[in-house]
Amino acid sequence: MKKRTGWLVRHRILVIIVCLALVIPSVLGIAATKTKYDLLYYLPDELETVQGQNILLEDFGKGAFSLLVTEGMTLQEQKEMENALIDIPHVDSVIGYASLTDGMLPLDIIPNEIREKFQRGDCMLSAVFFDDSSSSEETMEAIGQVRAVAGEKCFVSGLSAIVTDTKQLVEDQEAIYVAIAVALCALVLMITMDSFLLPLIFLLCIGVSILWNLGSNYFLGEISYITKAVAAVLQLGVTLDYSIFLWHSYKEQKSLISDKDDAMAEAIHLTFTSIMGSSLTTIAGFVSICFMSFTLGRDLGIVMSKGVIMGLLGTVILLPCVIRLMDGAIEKTSHRPLLPDVGGIGRFVVGHYRMLCIILVAAIFPAFYGYNHVQVYYDMSRVMPQNLLSVIANHKLEDTFDTATTHLLLIDADVSQKDVLDMTDEMQQVDGVRSVLGIDSLLGAGIPETILPDDILSKLKGDRYQLMLVSSSYIISSDEVNTQIDELNDILKKYDEGGMLIGEAPCTKDLIACTDHDFTVVSLISILAIFVIILLVQKSITLPILLVAVIELAIAANLCIPYYTGVSLPFVGPILISTIQLGATVDYAILMTTRYKQNRHSGKEKKEAIEKAVASSAQSILVSGIGFFAATYGVGIYSNVDIISSMCRLIARGALLSVAVVLLLLPAVLLLLDNIIVHTTFDMKSVR
Repeated sequence: MKKRTGWLVRHRILVIIVCLALVIPSVLGIAATKTKYDLLYYLPDELETVQGQNILLEDFGKGAFSLLVTEGMTLQEQKEMENALIDIPHVDSVIGYASLTDGMLPLDIIPNEIREKFQRGDCMLSAVFFDDSSSSEETMEAIGQVRAVAGEKCFVSGLSAIVTDTKQLVEDQEAIYVAIAVALCALVLMITMDSFLLPLIFLLCIGVSILWNLGSNYFLGEISYITKAVAAVLQLGVTLDYSIFLWHSYKEQKSLISDKDDAMAEAIHLTFTSIMGSSLTTIAGFVSICFMSFTLGRDLGIVMSKGVIMGLLGTVILLPCVIRLMDGAIEKTSHRPLLPDVGGIGRFVVGHYRMLCIILVAAIFPAFYGYNHVQVYYDMSRVMPQNLLSVIANHKLEDTFDTATTHLLLIDADVSQKDVLDMTDEMQQVDGVRSVLGIDSLLGAGIPETILPDDILSKLKGDRYQLMLVSSSYIISSDEVNTQIDELNDILKKYDEGGMLIGEAPCTKDLIACTDHDFTVVSLISILAIFVIILLVQKSITLPILLVAVIELAIAANLCIPYYTGVSLPFVGPILISTIQLGATVDYAILMTTRYKQNRHSGKEKKEAIEKAVASSAQSILVSGIGFFAATYGVGIYSNVDIISSMCRLIARGALLSVAVVLLLLPAVLLLLDNIIVHTTFDMKSVR
């Protein structure tokens, strides 16, 4: 390996050119990678709600749908608008008061209770169905055209409208996220490192590895908007310390080896060896979220695992060559690090380790209690900026028609009109149901379907299924709507065993069940994977338990804060944060423990070993942790997309809590349990 690293350094110009040339296909790959903005898209395919959505698309040519509330239009204007909407590409059909009464159903046969479902005062309601899924590019383009055609008097609500606005919001802010992360990281590094130029070199090389990673997403076909928004920021945060390790190693080797190329070659070799274990724990954390049945985890897990690998490659291939090329300029911009001396932390820990252990034990119950009881939300539209057109439209629909969400019923086409009407009557008695609309409920008993033209009939009835709409006054993901869905399903199955209740609220109910299961599975997998890695690296029975337990306490402390402050988190927050924080910051604990073991091996007494371990590792841990905090906190404060903002703020706070726990509590525990550790660690026999 030393021969290869020597070749890299001596041919640094060629290496830099090749690395930068790879940016070109990476940028093209980024441009060609599609982005998904609908989180329900990541539900498992075997769920009935997902299968029902596929049937809706196959049998009726309908994927997404939106409810339109028009205000102040005459019936003639409403009809003209609905007819104009039909001509928009990817609009499959429009079902509304005007289209249904335009010479197809005489006004005098429409009961008042049916008419009121479509008209309230000067407001009228229409349903627009699209021929593709909620988050497809085609549907989002169609939403934009619907808004343009319908004009200011029309409010376009529903999931597809939310997805369209989310896309615009995220795309407008993505570049700003990266700029904030880079600016804050550069500031932190300029303060904590010994050169003003060096941070810019670090960030340039990490930026290149980020582009490699994002460009390779092309082979995945598509990624979620959450992954796209946070991948660059996360990769910057979790791989920044690799660059710091390389620089410190290079400085050390320069004092031992006169030839700078040979010194850098040796630094690459030593850095690669030392950060391999670090990168493995980080990768293990990201790989574990790939086991979520909610496949957003797999999406983020694959991208971030690649990101760690790309960051590692950038550190040992590109960065050394750039540092050697810019060696003279780095020396000219050198300065004394502005970070204060942290040697006193070790003395404080040794002098107060019993008190620190008591604090650790006292923190366990409140931290884990809050961690296990933190509230989460699933309805993303409720936390979107209130000035978005889709959010305004949702409120208009709710206020005017008392409809917070709409379910879809797929019923066997052969179910009799009488059974459909009986089922409709039962469903309308369910709490929160405002209306149940379909061909049979619109016509009423005794009026044949033949009265309707085929083009109208085909909108709601196919060869296998007939389609009905259920309006609910309950909001998505609430306990009330979930109970309502259960009751509606019971009624549906009584009349049609193969019938399906689908839509955003039923899908969200399945999402709740999926993520509850995923949280347990993913947490267990990440803990076991990292436990095994530490076991192999540290050759100890007790150290993996201690290190994982200490970081889990930091995670619990992080996630209990929202519970005690009454803040709800996005549903993916606890799952992703628990694995990301564990994988990314357990490295701090490994570094501390490695230094402690080295000091004990060299013959130092346990208190001196701990004090020197803290003193020698504190600066690296602080710089890495503060850098991770800087890369994510600014984005968390700036973003007004709550799921991105919450995740970044949690990661930032988690980095600082992990630093505090590793610098203060872990050394105290190592000191208290030194005798047990020595006797249960294979490579500490000489200390016994």
